[in-house]
Amino acid sequence: MDLRNVAGVVGLLLLFIALSMLVGGGVGLLYGDGAAAAFFLYSLITAMVGFAVWRLFPPAAGDLTAREGFAIVTFSWTATGIAGALPFRLSGVADSFPRAVFESMSGFTTTGATIFGSIETLPHAILFWRSLTHWMGGMGIIVLAIAILPYLGVGGMQLFRAEVPGPTPERLRPRITQTAKFLWLVYVGLTFLQVLLYLAGGMGWFDAINHAMSTLATGGFSTQDDSMAGYSAWIQWVTILFMYLAGVNFALHFRAASGRPVYWKDAEWRFFTAVVVGVGLLVAGMNLVGGGYGWSVAGLEMAVRDGLFQATSIATTTGFVSADYAGWVAPSQALLLTLFFLGGMAGSTGGGIKAIRILLLLKHTGNELRRQLHPRAILLVRVGRHVVREDVMATVLGFVILYVLLLLSGAVAISLFGNDLLTSLAASAATVGNIGPGFGGVGPVENYGWMSDPELLILCFLMVAGRLEIYTVLLLLRPEFWRRGRRGVVTE
Repeated sequence: MDLRNVAGVVGLLLLFIALSMLVGGGVGLLYGDGAAAAFFLYSLITAMVGFAVWRLFPPAAGDLTAREGFAIVTFSWTATGIAGALPFRLSGVADSFPRAVFESMSGFTTTGATIFGSIETLPHAILFWRSLTHWMGGMGIIVLAIAILPYLGVGGMQLFRAEVPGPTPERLRPRITQTAKFLWLVYVGLTFLQVLLYLAGGMGWFDAINHAMSTLATGGFSTQDDSMAGYSAWIQWVTILFMYLAGVNFALHFRAASGRPVYWKDAEWRFFTAVVVGVGLLVAGMNLVGGGYGWSVAGLEMAVRDGLFQATSIATTTGFVSADYAGWVAPSQALLLTLFFLGGMAGSTGGGIKAIRILLLLKHTGNELRRQLHPRAILLVRVGRHVVREDVMATVLGFVILYVLLLLSGAVAISLFGNDLLTSLAASAATVGNIGPGFGGVGPVENYGWMSDPELLILCFLMVAGRLEIYTVLLLLRPEFWRRGRRGVVTE
């Protein structure tokens, strides 16, 4: 592994982050924020560091190796999270650098957990920067770089594999740069459409742009203290629709935009849609029976809307809130809790385990039960018409085990700081799954601002590991990854 390639590409990505900070500064100027001038200073600092790293460690010509791809992705997300923290810390809205890093990392990983108790008092430039970090991180910093920086076209597949969520990243075009560009075209198009629908519902330009970027990224940062609860039914239904679309494989959106809608032919889409809609309606029914909504037409509509909103928000790991679900009846909360482990479809901007892995795990479990009755039977795991290879199934099982172990380890680490079991488990699950709000002390109407700096840094690690599908980050912690001449960890 040539560390020049790793450092050089990270430097180039920091240059892009510096350019994006200029947009935040422009928003600050537009609204007369005092933070506007500081944004330009942050941009200059980040650009100087990125340029210096790139010039000192120019990437070598030729393809990137798989190890370099994993290292570039992990270090890039870490570097962008640290660079993105500058506006929060130097503007004074975050009172320590670890807290600023937490907010930045939560943005780029599209987690949506926040340290701020009062969102509406933040400057417009900071609010926009929070949403912009979501939007860039949603489709992926690396995928964005592959799409707009031809320099990274060589070896792009290694970066794409390491960054894109899901068991098997899919090419839509022969060249990986073309695939990245088409995915971003769909992403930008859906964002623009959502902004228009928000405007049609009476939302202002600033709120519409910010919430659209947060929704398509399945992030959840809002410009309002009560998230989406204070908006009209139209706004909430639009948000439900686009949270759902963001949780669907973008390859399916691309085919639909190309005149070949094949959603219903995809087994993962059918499973994901059935779970989200089914749980949402069940939650609505339980809340109606449990009281609080009433049996009028208006009460029924609100119950269905709240149920579908929270089910979609949690399943897609968006984290928007339309109601305080911590006050709902216990069965509703239990159903929502199960969605913490679902996540969006592979190839979506959502986090979590991913629907395809849950589907494969259920099919594998069904086969094992049948095997107890028919020990000599040859049982294959199928998704649609396709047979899942044993090595893919082993990878899925390994990932789920790692996911649970990471979640439990994070919960134990947070509990060592004196937190109760529910809060510790919820904080770990919400950050590993990139969901944001959870239960207990980090519930839908709470925030993470009361946690200490060490706790927030632990959660930062969980957010990055969850966003990069765990393997990408944990590989770098193995000594074999850095040794020359060793085989079996990552092929060159």
